[in-house]
Amino acid sequence: MTAQDLTGLPLAHGPFAVAQGTAGDAASADALGRLSRKLSGPGALKKQRRLMTLLKAAVARIQKGDFDGGARRALEALALDETSGLAWHVLAICQEKSGAFIPALQAYEAALKLIPEDPNIAHDLSRLAQRLGYLEIAEKLILIFLAAEPGHADGANNLACVLRDQSRYGEAVAVLKAQLQLDPASQVLWNTLGTVMSDQGDMKTALTFFEEALRLDPDFAKARYNRANVRQPLGNLAGALEDLEAAMAGAEPGYEAAMMRMARALTLMGVGRIPEGFEAYEVRLDEALPDSMRVVAEAPRRPAGASLAGACLLIMGEQGIADEMVFGGCVGDAIEAVGPTGQVVLAVEPRLVGLFQRSFPTAVVGGHRTVRMNGRLHRHAPFVEELPEGSRPIDFWTPMATLLAEFRPSVSAFPQRGGYLTADPERVARWTAELEALGPGLKVGLHWKSLLMTGARARYFSSFTRWRPVLETPGCVMVNLQCGDVAADLAEAEAAGVRIWTPPFDLKDDLEDLAAMSCALDLVIGPGIAGTNIAAAVGARTWLLTAPDDWHLLATDRYPFYPETRVFRRDFDGWAASIAEVRKALDRAVAGEWNAD
Repeated sequence: MTAQDLTGLPLAHGPFAVAQGTAGDAASADALGRLSRKLSGPGALKKQRRLMTLLKAAVARIQKGDFDGGARRALEALALDETSGLAWHVLAICQEKSGAFIPALQAYEAALKLIPEDPNIAHDLSRLAQRLGYLEIAEKLILIFLAAEPGHADGANNLACVLRDQSRYGEAVAVLKAQLQLDPASQVLWNTLGTVMSDQGDMKTALTFFEEALRLDPDFAKARYNRANVRQPLGNLAGALEDLEAAMAGAEPGYEAAMMRMARALTLMGVGRIPEGFEAYEVRLDEALPDSMRVVAEAPRRPAGASLAGACLLIMGEQGIADEMVFGGCVGDAIEAVGPTGQVVLAVEPRLVGLFQRSFPTAVVGGHRTVRMNGRLHRHAPFVEELPEGSRPIDFWTPMATLLAEFRPSVSAFPQRGGYLTADPERVARWTAELEALGPGLKVGLHWKSLLMTGARARYFSSFTRWRPVLETPGCVMVNLQCGDVAADLAEAEAAGVRIWTPPFDLKDDLEDLAAMSCALDLVIGPGIAGTNIAAAVGARTWLLTAPDDWHLLATDRYPFYPETRVFRRDFDGWAASIAEVRKALDRAVAGEWNAD
């Protein structure tokens, strides 16, 4: 499979725990039992005794958790007979369990083509396709399985999961309710019903369903993990941590265990247990997570505790733009730590290079590049190879977020500053003049959604209609800073008599202009997405609407990463109240009472 260039794609603002409900495991005892029975058939033994011996050995390796050993034996079997669907199926299971997702996908496809009459292959393939985000393919495969196995509880459950992940919540609920009529004591079905509710932000109802699943099976790790994910936004942080730690003990090795460790790390940060939470956050790089980042660099990764004094350190930006804003606050600390005889080389999102280079003139700043190869994200810094001859070689590299544990060991270690990045002064002057030409009134920039609005992420953002009280604030001139296709939203506002000015630059790609415009405005308002993080990082007056489970607050009533940013906290079902609070504060700002609250 060729590498897929992901440079510039909007990535999620930090990894976050996703509610799980998928049932079944290609390497479960039942699944391996079915394979073993197929490998013991007398006809098969007569035809290809050596092949069957190798595949039995491969299954034995899988049972012991030796997936690499199992894959080697499956490959030996395929060398004897590349048309063996069983061998492809065994190889696919080994590759999936070892995290080689794209090769596993291809092996499952080969097995299904050779043994189309085996519905279990379609089911295994559908689970992997769902994990990789190929939801339409996953749905078709599950329907193939259910056509052969009507009424199968795991199949119905997994169909509901795929429908949920496509935001087809009504259909998912209908599938689950129908199956619960047949199997009301299924903890798996109750758990998945809970995930459908939590995806929509209905945490109280989700909690009821997760507790029913745990009543039926107190040791059900997925349900305990999911209950933790709703307990946290409902305010029960101690209960959430207790559930996570209990769930981890019963987690399946690999992806599920890593996912739960990630949730625990985010919760630790959310309750303010730092640097413990920052250290636990290293799990984001675990290869068991499909979207974990692999850094490609000639230099080694910096060993924990290695001195930075005099070193040439490559700092690799992580995840998306908002994350680089949050984590980039430690770049200045790293420059100070390497000292005058050291050098910091900084790899960031290419659209941010100018902003970081201006802010840290002694660093060497360039753009990173991200490709997906064999289902894995690989990030490298091509500009390093193009540095002038004689440039100092890199001693070691570090992920940007890893600097937090070292330089922000407590909330008090966060600098009290308005921002740490410097917008282009000439652009700020230009946009200030443009805004003045719009007439009198506070110039207010508005963001309201993410470019990624799929699945559970959508619950973190309000519909544009709910913003109407803010849009109608007397004495304000509203400025659209929202990237993406917002024509329908702007038309809705215009029909209601609200004028929203859109600046004449690309709001997605011209981030230097976005940063400068944010500084020129009197105020920027929105949820914690790339645009609002850029505004806060350059020191623009920023108001953030934060979700109840936003770990960035670190158990404070403010945003330590941007201490002068004002925070409006809300419940998932409390958009109206939060926006009313914003409107109240904006009325006071129009009256010149910025600090009235």
